[in-house]
Amino acid sequence: METIKNNKGFGNWIRTSITARMLMIGFIILVLLIPLIFIKELIRERASRQQDVVQEVGNLWGEEVLFMGPILKIPYKTYTESTKMVTGTKSVITERTSKIKYAYFFPDDLEIDARVDAVKKERGIYETSVFSSEMNFTGSFSVPNFAQNDVKSEDVLWQKATILIKTSNLKGIKNQIEMQLGGSKTKFLPKYKQSDSDGTYYSNYLAMHELESAFLNETTLPKVDRINFTTRMTVNGSSRIRFVPVGEQTTLHMTSNWKDPSFTGNFLPEEDADESVTNEGFEANWKVLQTNRQFEQAFFGQLPNLSAFSFGTDLLVPVDEYQKSERSAKYGYLVIALTFLVFFLIQTISTINIHPFQYLMIGLALVMFYTLLISISEHQNFLKAYAIASTAVIGLISLYSQSILKSIKFVLFIFASLTALYTFIFVIIQLESYALLVGSIGLFCILAIVMFASRKIDWARA
Repeated sequence: METIKNNKGFGNWIRTSITARMLMIGFIILVLLIPLIFIKELIRERASRQQDVVQEVGNLWGEEVLFMGPILKIPYKTYTESTKMVTGTKSVITERTSKIKYAYFFPDDLEIDARVDAVKKERGIYETSVFSSEMNFTGSFSVPNFAQNDVKSEDVLWQKATILIKTSNLKGIKNQIEMQLGGSKTKFLPKYKQSDSDGTYYSNYLAMHELESAFLNETTLPKVDRINFTTRMTVNGSSRIRFVPVGEQTTLHMTSNWKDPSFTGNFLPEEDADESVTNEGFEANWKVLQTNRQFEQAFFGQLPNLSAFSFGTDLLVPVDEYQKSERSAKYGYLVIALTFLVFFLIQTISTINIHPFQYLMIGLALVMFYTLLISISEHQNFLKAYAIASTAVIGLISLYSQSILKSIKFVLFIFASLTALYTFIFVIIQLESYALLVGSIGLFCILAIVMFASRKIDWARA
C-alpha cells in the first residue's frame, strides 16, 4: 500500500510540479535537436547539388574564363662554368655549358573591350548562368630590356621569339585566334603542359592552358621600336570572367545584358559602375596601373602564377535560398524553446494541463517548418516560401492548441506570439550588417516580456 501511495505521489508531482514540467520540456527540446540536425544536413546537401549542377553545365558549355596575356616570350642563353681534373695528370680544365631559358615581357599598354551576352540555363529545378563573350585586345610591346638581367644581346635568340596567351577555357573558344602584330598576322595554337611546376594551376585548381604563336619574323619583333598588336577572341563561359592586368597600364571596358553582376577580384571598377547597373544590364570600366599591382613588367627564367591579381565580374544566378534556409534552421532551437515557453507560461498560470505528447506534437510541427521552407524555396522565391511555410505551421499549431487550451483568448495569444516570432526571425535573416543588433534588441524585449509574465507564477509549487 505504501508503494502505491508513493507511485501516486510521484505521478502527482509530475503533473503539478513546475520543476517537473521544466525538466520534461527541456528533455523534449533535446529530442527535437535530432531532426533539426538532419534538416541542416539536408540543406547542405541540396546546396551542394546546386553547385554540382553549375559545374556540370559549365563543363558542357564552357567553364569560367580567366585570361592572361598577350606576353612576349623570348629565349636566351645562360652559361655555367665547371672545373675538373684530367685523369692521369695534374692539369685542370674549365668547361662552359649553355642552357636555354626564357624571358617574358608584358605589354606597355593593354586595352580590353569585352561584350558579355549572358543567359540562364536550367537543369531540373536548378539554374546557372552561361555567357558568350567577344573580347577585343589592343596594345603595344616596347623593346625588351635584357640588360636588367645581365643578358648580352648576342645571347638573345630573337629568331625563336613567340607570343604567349594563357587562359582557363580552351574548350569555350569559338574562333581561330589571330593577332595582327606589326605588319603581319600570326596564329595561336595550344601547347601541352605535362606538370604544374611552372604555375599552370592556381589555388582553386583551375587549369591555365597556353596558346602560343609560331616564331615571329623580323617585321613583328620589337627589336628597335615599339610594336602594336590587335586580336579578337570569342569564348563561351559560365559564372565568371576575369583578366590579369599584365599591361603597364591595363584598361577594361565591359558591357553585358546581365542585371545582377558582382564585381570581384583584386581591383574594382570605377566609382560609377554601380550606377550603370540597370534591368537591361551593366557597363563597367577598370583602369589598373603597374604601381597598383605587385609584380614587374618582365620575368626571366619562369613565369609566376599571377592569377591572384585578376579582376572581373561574377555572373552567378543570385541563389541565396539555401543560405537563408540554413540561417533559419540555426534559429530552430530558439523558435522551439520560445514556443514551449509560451505554452509553459499558459499552463503554469492557468489550471490547464498539457501532456508531454502534446508538447512533442507541437515541436514536430515547428520542425516541419524547415522542410517546408527548403522544399518550397526551390520552386518559389524565399519570401513566398517563408510566408507559406510559416502560415501553414502557425495555422496548424493554433488549431491544435484550440483542442488543448479550450480558450479562444489563449489560442489568439499563441497565434499572435508565433506570428511575431516568425516575423522577427525573417527580419533577422534579411539583415546583414544589423542582424546582431536587431537580434540582441529583440531577445532583450522577449526576456522582458517573459519576466513580466512570470511574476504571477507561484514558485512555491516548484
